Order: sequence, then structure tokens, then C-alpha cells
Amino acid sequence: MAAEEHAPTASEYIVHHLQHLQNIKQKSIVDFSVINLDSITVSVVLGLLGLFVMWLAARKATSGVPGRFQAAVEMLVEMVDNQAKANIHNAQSRKFIAPLALTVFVWIFLMNAMDMLPVDLLPVLWQHGTGDHHAYLRVVPTADLSTTLGLSTGVLVLCLIYSVKIKGLGGWAHELVTAPFGTSKNPIFAVILGVVNLAMQIIEYVAKTVSHGMRLFGNMYAGELVFMLIALMGGAAAMSLSGVLLPVGHIIAGSIWAIFHILIITLQAFIFMMLTLIYLGQAHEAH
Repeated sequence: MAAEEHAPTASEYIVHHLQHLQNIKQKSIVDFSVINLDSITVSVVLGLLGLFVMWLAARKATSGVPGRFQAAVEMLVEMVDNQAKANIHNAQSRKFIAPLALTVFVWIFLMNAMDMLPVDLLPVLWQHGTGDHHAYLRVVPTADLSTTLGLSTGVLVLCLIYSVKIKGLGGWAHELVTAPFGTSKNPIFAVILGVVNLAMQIIEYVAKTVSHGMRLFGNMYAGELVFMLIALMGGAAAMSLSGVLLPVGHIIAGSIWAIFHILIITLQAFIFMMLTLIYLGQAHEAH
């Protein structure tokens, strides 16, 4: 058998599954010319799916006794609306932010839920479809740092927009150089405090944005790795004649983690939505 036809080791298996389908080969850690085509395609398809599901719910909504589907959607909408009212006290702003929060929750939940599919299902189908048995494909967009940081950066842009809209450009600029340490009547101290306040504000914006995206990425990336390790356990069972308990352990471990992961993917979508509402609420408040 040729050397290139040998079965992959555990390390090779994991490394291959962590590679993205990209437009060009990445040459450095930070390379903005690289586009992860799989993350973009899957996220767009799931976004359209989420819009279709919500449109379908709105289209079939009745004023009578709701069915299970309508009741579930109404509970979701009511939950998001209550959280929006608790964090955004401007009724005019809520007309945009509440639907945005609902979109964020549904979209991220669907992207997270891709982790529930069998690890090798879509990658193997893609490899057979392209005829390339080494083709890369990752199907969990939120396990891609580019996706999560892109989402958190979008939230940052909205925070800046609402800061200017609510406080005015002058009011927001004044806040940048006077919060959190205030200012001074002494011109020298005022300049020093202004520089320190501005630096602290920049650090706060950057820290919130990075932590917002990294939290979602870290949890979904770890979940993806655990599913790969469970899949490897099944592969080891198939190669073992004496490992009678290993297949049983594989099924039990996979089932337990899948059930637990349902909570994780829902919780992470909720946390990202809540932080979005909190940050946008802070943009409405003056220090």
C-alpha cells in the first residue's frame, strides 16, 4: 500500500478536521486576505433558514389557541422582548434592537447546533462530491474565530453608533475624555486625566469586543474537539477485537456529551444575545 494511503493517526485526523475550506492558503497567523469559505457559506445558509422559520411562524400565526410551533416562537419572542426592555430603556431604540437580539439568538443557536451533526458526515460528503479525499470542510461557524469576532465587532459598531445617536457626537467625545476618572479645573491635570480616560475607554471597548467573541469561540471550539475525541474512540473500537467495552463506552460518552451539548449551544447563544443587549444598553447610558 502506498504511504499516502495509510489511515490517518489521531493527530492527523484532528488536524485535518480543524482546517478550513479557504480561498487561498494561510501564510501567517493574521492574514486578512484569507476567507474561510465554509464558515461564510454555512452561516449564510443557516441565517436564511432562521429567517424562513421565523417568517413561517409569523405567516401561520393565529389569534386563537396557538399550536406548539407558534407557542414556542411566541415564548422565544416574549423572552427576548423582556430582556430588551430590561436593558434598553429607550422605546424607540428597542424597535430595532429587540428584533436584532432575536436574530442574534436564533442565528447563533443554529450555527452552534451544527456541532450536533456527526463529525465526519458533511466533510465526507464534501470529499466525495469534490472527488478530493483530502478536501477540508468545517461546519461549525462559531468554532471559527473569524466568525465570532466578526459578530462581536458588529456589536461594537452598533454601540458606537448608538453612543453618538443618543448622546450626540460632542457628548460622546466629552464622555471619552472624562470617564471614568472625571476631569480637573487645572489645565495640566485635565489633559493628563483626559489621556488616561481615553486610554481606559479604548481598552474597555477592545476588551469587551474581544471577550464577547472569544467566549463563544472558546466554548464551541472545545465542544468540537470533544466530539472529535469521541469519534476517535469509536474508530479505536472498530480497530480493536478485544476492546469489547470500548464501543459501549463510545455510545455512552457520545450520548451524554450530545445531551449536555444541547444545553451548551443554547446557553452560549443566550449569553451572546444578553451581552449584546447589555453593551447596547450601556451605550444609551451616560457615565
